[in-house]
Amino acid sequence: MPFKGITIGIPKEIMPGERRVAAIPQTVRQFTAGGARVLVETGAGIGSYLDDRDYQEAGAGIATTPGEIYSNANLILKVKEPLYNGQLQVHEAEQLTEESTLICFLHPANPANHQTIRILARRRVSSFTLDGIPRISRAQQMDSLTSMSTIAGYKAVILGAFHLPRFIPMMPTAFGVIQPAEILVVGVGVAGLQAIATAKRLGAKVKALDIRPEANEQAKSLGATVVPFDVPPRLALGKGGYALRLPEEWYLKEREALLPAVKNADILILTALIPGEEAPLLIDEHMVKQMKPGAVIVDIAVDQGGNCTLTHPGEEHSLHGVHIIGLLNVPATLASDATWMFAQNARHFLQYIIKDGEIDYDPTDEIIAKSLVTRDGQIVHRGTLLAMEQRKG
Repeated sequence: MPFKGITIGIPKEIMPGERRVAAIPQTVRQFTAGGARVLVETGAGIGSYLDDRDYQEAGAGIATTPGEIYSNANLILKVKEPLYNGQLQVHEAEQLTEESTLICFLHPANPANHQTIRILARRRVSSFTLDGIPRISRAQQMDSLTSMSTIAGYKAVILGAFHLPRFIPMMPTAFGVIQPAEILVVGVGVAGLQAIATAKRLGAKVKALDIRPEANEQAKSLGATVVPFDVPPRLALGKGGYALRLPEEWYLKEREALLPAVKNADILILTALIPGEEAPLLIDEHMVKQMKPGAVIVDIAVDQGGNCTLTHPGEEHSLHGVHIIGLLNVPATLASDATWMFAQNARHFLQYIIKDGEIDYDPTDEIIAKSLVTRDGQIVHRGTLLAMEQRKG
């Protein structure tokens, strides 16, 4: 039985607006069938329209407090990173039992989460970040970042459309034709492609930019016009087709290339990420000042720091006549589908790393190496260490 001896704790998420939960009754049944004991905090699934009875019928025990979850589970499965619980006046990372294991979206390279990572290391918690799982064929079923990026890209356009004070599609009127809104998508990964597709379905004129030629070709195939910007492949392309961090002089050039399109954009969708590292800053205040009055920025790279210097993580605000959205939990706004997708990904990840009741920490395994953040009291995640070092400098 692969999960024999493992007690999996599913706490209720405390991030404001977070409606997802890390397990569903279907995956609970699979965990218990594999020998695990599962504890679910009461009300954990309510935001995804799953009640305690659903979990009990699947074989889970119901814990009445988060403390009961953290003190009894040797593996905590969450959606979002541990946060300070104002109601209990304790940080979730401090509640984890020493030597236990944490699996969730940690976004460890984001400076906002560095203190959390240090607490986990100090408490000798072994932690895995699900946003570190590489996009390779054998990891496809556990790739929750792709699942959530699909949702975020779709919802980013919907959020932008909601706040935009004009029509998205071309609109004939008795007085003439209102031209379609222009949507600029920066970063054409999974989220960016979904944003382009959604924007086209709404009838927008769509432009896009990515530093990777293949990504730009995919953008073109969906009907987007690509903003010209050529980067030497050796600088832009990493292993597996991921974007690399560019030298700073190339980000200056990218901002220059983006500026004309930014000026004309009604909605700017920012999705540019570097796997396991802090997101690149591509939009500065000078550029925002030149945007149309009433324009909207949706920065869904905010979990890793954001692509716009004016984004406030977890907030939305207006500045220079532009509405800037920095919501940290965009997928949570589609909680039912997001929870179902996340739970399936998480189950496959647990099945991969747990063998005969023991967690595999093999550093030669690409999936484990790229998702492992803390182990034996040390921070071992390369992107996190790089970000921390840069902050010192």
